[in-house]
Amino acid sequence: MKDTVTLAHGAGGKQTSELIERVFKAHFDSPEFTADDAAVLPEIGGKLAMTTDGFIVSPWKFNGGNIGKLSICGTVNDLSCMGAKPLYMTCGFVIEEGFPLDDLEQIAAAMEKTAAEVGVKIVAGDTKVTGKGQCDGVFINTTGVGRIMENAHTSGSLAKPGDAVIVTGDVGRHGCTILIARDDYGIESDVDSDCAPLWHTVESMFEVTNDIHVIRDATRGGVGTVLYEIASQSNVGITLDREAIPVDERVKGVCGMLGLEPLYLACEGRLVIFAPAEQADALVAKLREGKYSANAAVIGHVTAENIGKVVMETEIGTQTMLPQPKGELLPRIC
Repeated sequence: MKDTVTLAHGAGGKQTSELIERVFKAHFDSPEFTADDAAVLPEIGGKLAMTTDGFIVSPWKFNGGNIGKLSICGTVNDLSCMGAKPLYMTCGFVIEEGFPLDDLEQIAAAMEKTAAEVGVKIVAGDTKVTGKGQCDGVFINTTGVGRIMENAHTSGSLAKPGDAVIVTGDVGRHGCTILIARDDYGIESDVDSDCAPLWHTVESMFEVTNDIHVIRDATRGGVGTVLYEIASQSNVGITLDREAIPVDERVKGVCGMLGLEPLYLACEGRLVIFAPAEQADALVAKLREGKYSANAAVIGHVTAENIGKVVMETEIGTQTMLPQPKGELLPRIC
């Protein structure tokens, strides 16, 4: 019989200590990771960015990752979008009674590996155990702190007419992967999530130019939702070239069968970037050298017309308004 999480593991006694030793300390240990009530960190010079996020993806394991990897990527990428090098993270677990300990270790191992890739340290955490049926397996919350590079100043309110709109890779893969993993439609596909930590991707862009106006990761709601948010924040219009938008052939196939728009499917390893058009070619060339951005592309431009709207130039040369997203297409994708 497999070892599972019990209510005693969340009670603060011997079993809690054993769980921390077996799973969390085993994978997250560092000089800053202590048994005290709070981590004590060295001085961090410069301006800081801080973010927090919750992860309740269902199923917890999917092709290309799991909730542990996702929880690190999500917070690392939020910091990276502000031009901040991720330094420290905390994590809080809510675990359902009966969740297999081997699976919990698999999640922690994925967090350890992903954090190590970008050099961020997990320094503190918390564990709560719920009764059977009060939580679907495991939920994770992560909070991160990073130091903003001196040459970085990005915001969704800084897009300007004449900016190029760049994506760092094909869109919609994570949302499509979760949809397939749920097996609600009986579709078989080997599509895998784009889930990835993107600090080094952002760092490489600032080696090319400091003149980057907006960086945003296209998670819930996908690229389409991000574009509408930025158009509203910056009081600009956005025009897209349908043919220039990279979409994996497997994602195209699934979306074609189900009538879905890839621009509204979540990404977990893709950035949307706004930068002056004269910088676009150099940025794309640099991105295409990267591990997670080999098929980066310019997909559109910012205009002073159609304020707050996203217009699509179609394959036949016509223009159509990209519908503004409404409702929830795929609940619990991250």
